[in-house]
Amino acid sequence: MIKNILSISFFFLFTLIVQAQSESFFNSYNWDKNPEYSVNPDSTETIIEVKNKVVTEFLFDKEDDLVEFTMEHRVLWLNSDEKIESFNKVYLPYSLTSELLVNKARVITKDGVVKELNDSKILLATDEETGRKYKYFAFEGIEKGSFIEYYYVVKQNPSYRGKRVTFQSSFKKENVEFDLFAPSNLVFKFKSYNGAPEVEQDTLTEDKLHWKLRMSELEGLEEEELAAYDASKAFIVYKLDKNLAGNVSGISSYGNVSQNIYAYYYPEHSKRTQKSIDKFASEATKGAEKTEEALVRKLEFYIKTNVYIADGGGEELEDLDKILDQKVANGTGIVKLYAAVLKSLEIPHEVVFTSNRQNIKFDKVFEANNFLTDCMLYFPNTGAYISPEENSSRYGFPPAYLTDNYGLFVKEVTVGDFTSAVGEIKYIEPVSADQTIDKMTIDVDFEENDLSTTNIKLDRALSGYYGMFIHPFIHLVKEEDLDNFVESFGKRLNENVEIIDKKLVNDDPELFGIKPLKLVLDIKSNAFIEKAGNRYLFKVGELIGQQIQLYQEKERVLPLENEFKRSYYRNINIEVPAGYRFANLDDINIDKEYSKDREEILSFKSFYNVEDGIVHITADEHYRINIIESERYEEYRDVINSAADFNKLTLILEPVE
Repeated sequence: MIKNILSISFFFLFTLIVQAQSESFFNSYNWDKNPEYSVNPDSTETIIEVKNKVVTEFLFDKEDDLVEFTMEHRVLWLNSDEKIESFNKVYLPYSLTSELLVNKARVITKDGVVKELNDSKILLATDEETGRKYKYFAFEGIEKGSFIEYYYVVKQNPSYRGKRVTFQSSFKKENVEFDLFAPSNLVFKFKSYNGAPEVEQDTLTEDKLHWKLRMSELEGLEEEELAAYDASKAFIVYKLDKNLAGNVSGISSYGNVSQNIYAYYYPEHSKRTQKSIDKFASEATKGAEKTEEALVRKLEFYIKTNVYIADGGGEELEDLDKILDQKVANGTGIVKLYAAVLKSLEIPHEVVFTSNRQNIKFDKVFEANNFLTDCMLYFPNTGAYISPEENSSRYGFPPAYLTDNYGLFVKEVTVGDFTSAVGEIKYIEPVSADQTIDKMTIDVDFEENDLSTTNIKLDRALSGYYGMFIHPFIHLVKEEDLDNFVESFGKRLNENVEIIDKKLVNDDPELFGIKPLKLVLDIKSNAFIEKAGNRYLFKVGELIGQQIQLYQEKERVLPLENEFKRSYYRNINIEVPAGYRFANLDDINIDKEYSKDREEILSFKSFYNVEDGIVHITADEHYRINIIESERYEEYRDVINSAADFNKLTLILEPVE
């Protein structure tokens, strides 16, 4: 979305340039006519990339417009059926806004035979769901030990205010190269991440500027469970910083971005448009209490119920008059709608641009637009966020991977009669664990004449992110599907339980974030009891449902990264049958925690007490931090596996002697 806002800016910078153009790098580039690629014959790898070359070149065309050429040249050694299957199709960056100038591919067998693909093996297909067209190489005749080689050159509109180039993947690479060429007046800046070497300027290149990066070898990075894998790969980000001919600097600065964002989202509206905005605001917040939080909640619910968000970049989807009339907008248009209505309601707010931390962490220092991929609105009076584009998100609970990260906050400022905006980089606080709760209250008694049968009353309350997947949309669910949904919470304990009664509490979708969604079930089952002589084995741990168990055969490399902080509260109350007692209650006691700076941030604690013939069990679990460094992984694993240990807990019910 940020690309749409900024695409019209700064092109005037390049109209200042009138100079002779040097020959493009691509004019003389070609692959070797007689390739001689090799790998260690004793290698046990299933795939090695023996060449990875990426080149980007910015040039002025005949009309003095800046254009961008990108080349990717890869050679991969494939040594397993799985990898051959994975790479028998290689997709090309084909679109209506780009021009594919060169596309060549070939297979080099392990015996050195070269089989070049002809044009019939470069195919065009259409995605049935999106309608998007794409081209791909269709490789044939690949056998174990073969190399596939391909390269292509694409001409496209320039992207120069922040672009990422990722080098690392799951397999080993050799001869990794990156080059960027630019006219002698356009100065780029670079930053390397996750162990990628620094990009250096080549001062020997004449008539143009040239930056390069070289790696003779790059080890693969294995994907690990609960890791921000894409964000952890070695990559670089580059941006255009200066135009020497125009003596212009800070081209990609967030100061300029902030001004563009403000100008786009907060234009001066005509009287007719403003009247429509005010009318929409009144309809959307009708019946809401006159507090900021109540108004924003009502507005968000109204928009996400009545305005359809469409894909695409058509002007009509960003035209506020058409959006107000037709109730259809794209992502950019929906933010314009929120901004206009919030301003009409005089509710202070700020536009926030950030990144998904699973893909890339927002850099506080290096200002580049590739960190500005996702938009939220921030309400400084309450500290809450909303995500205008995400219908699955609600006030106070934005997409969790956009939090625990930094972002660019754009705030309106007024000095005298002049109104503008300033941008500030700030931390986006994640939602605290005490706002996302899965709470279970379970009351258990035994059939008087058949202790193998238990009567269970399950009261389960879901709030925060645990309730958000269903609570705001529950009015849209068919009654039959809703019944199945409620029953599923009983079946999660054991598929063979009998549901006697069930009900939902607080199922008004507008109560999300205010009251938890509660599922109350009466259950009868003999699935939790096994008879052993005159004793009964009660699988009490299974009442909390199956728990995740983490296994780690290798040493953890990447930090562990959860989506959101969370808490679990479980209270199990068991009425002890007359004439019986539980023989091993102390097995309930589990105490695992990890503290940092004297603050408990991860814990699983279960304990009990007995009062008036009832055993009261508490089993609480807290994750008050999202990102855990690899050296602390074992502490996390101990805590989460403790819940799995509790799930295996069996109490022995025996006669009182």
